Amino acid sequence: MAALISPPFPASFSIVRFRETSLFSTRLLPSRNLQQRCNYGWCAVKCRLLSVSLAPSSSPPTVINEPHKYFDQAIITVRSGDGGHGAILSMPGQRSNSSQGRPEKRKTRKKNSYRRDFDGSLILPMGGHGGDVVIYADEEKDSLLEFHSKSRYNAKRGGNVDTMGILTSQLHDELAAPTLRIPVPVGTVVKRKRGKLLADLAQPGDEVLVARGGQGGISLLDLPQHERKKMMALTTNVLRDDTDKVLVHGQPGEEVSLELILRVVADVGLVGLPNAGKSTLLAAITLAKPDIADYPFTTLMPNLGRLGGDPSLGAGMFSSEATLADLPGLIEGAHLGKGLGRNFLRHLRRTQLLVHVVDAATENPINDYRTVREELRMYNPEYLDRPYIVILNKIDLPEAKDRLPSLTEEILRIGSVGTPSEVKLNSEAPDQPLSSEVVIKEKKLEDYSPPLSVVGVSVLRGIRIDDMLKEIRKALRKCMDPTEVSSAFNSPSETGK
Repeated sequence: MAALISPPFPASFSIVRFRETSLFSTRLLPSRNLQQRCNYGWCAVKCRLLSVSLAPSSSPPTVINEPHKYFDQAIITVRSGDGGHGAILSMPGQRSNSSQGRPEKRKTRKKNSYRRDFDGSLILPMGGHGGDVVIYADEEKDSLLEFHSKSRYNAKRGGNVDTMGILTSQLHDELAAPTLRIPVPVGTVVKRKRGKLLADLAQPGDEVLVARGGQGGISLLDLPQHERKKMMALTTNVLRDDTDKVLVHGQPGEEVSLELILRVVADVGLVGLPNAGKSTLLAAITLAKPDIADYPFTTLMPNLGRLGGDPSLGAGMFSSEATLADLPGLIEGAHLGKGLGRNFLRHLRRTQLLVHVVDAATENPINDYRTVREELRMYNPEYLDRPYIVILNKIDLPEAKDRLPSLTEEILRIGSVGTPSEVKLNSEAPDQPLSSEVVIKEKKLEDYSPPLSVVGVSVLRGIRIDDMLKEIRKALRKCMDPTEVSSAFNSPSETGK
């Protein structure tokens, strides 16, 4: 039999193999020759039940194509478990045979085997508690992208009271449903959607209860009318009328919509224009392996690296370790959402020290430095109150090496000497309130403190890396002591020459 090749058909067609036989030949030919006269073929049968519909993607196309815009924010819905149901029970029948001793003992033993409270009242079984929903910080998580593919989480319900309607000593409270624990990256802020803040999970192991499971239903005794008064002395769970049956049902769980916002936890934040060398610097002083290329916006999501402790501290070097965050490059207008600005500027809120990486080989490095500082000021002026140092990168190039001293001196002149939070009052009239003009006056870049130090390095060539690490560790120690920070602002160091 020759093989037949079926033509392609739409998805709503089903290929069916059939056998062509002639009714006349089937009746006349013997059964042993029937197979020799049969021909096989293919046909297309249109069937609506067999139509294939492709399932829609769980993640929107924008999340799949541009994950860097959604890795630090997600909206999820969680629902705790419902409480388990109780039951309506009846007392087992008792024999009234007082002539024999054994039945009386058995009756007493059965009566005493019920669970009782401290006052002797009966304790009837309850339905299991519904599962709670807990969100906790996990060090193994680094983004919120998985919550875009799965945005709904449901805890299990509590167990129902297993009974045939008769109170026995074997009945007990049903098991509570397990707690649903949802891991999120360290540094995640949990808040209600368009509501109040619930928790800031800044440390590993921090957790917050976002939805409490429903309470399990109680059990009731259904007794004849003449026995209710006598039984109410032993327990209050006596069914009086049909309206009490609602107490048997378990309470429903809570359903809430939550907004998760990730703020990277880092001690030092690396900021600068695109292609300034931030990723190269992070790879040079830590074990991080960020993407490095010669085009702007190579870094699309923050990279974290761990800086080793100061060897000069001896045994205390392990307590001086720090986490560095390499943020994507900022451009002019980043505070308005241009480039990748607003998506990542909020990750500087937890940093103690800022490191400005400036490409000293560009046409105007001072203008680049002022651009980044201005974007930080427009987004959050508190960022400029934090201690910071300036790294002039690529000094191995001739155009940067020749003007390194002048760049260092000019950067140190941008800023006023004094603590960032210092407020100067009029000494001639100390009791006079500040005028409205002084209160609403907006601070400029020159009104903030200068950098703690300016260091010229070449990260790619490994030039003066040790001097840079020394200044970073020195600045971190000053961040721990506010008095040292104020003195450092008054006398910034010049290490770029």
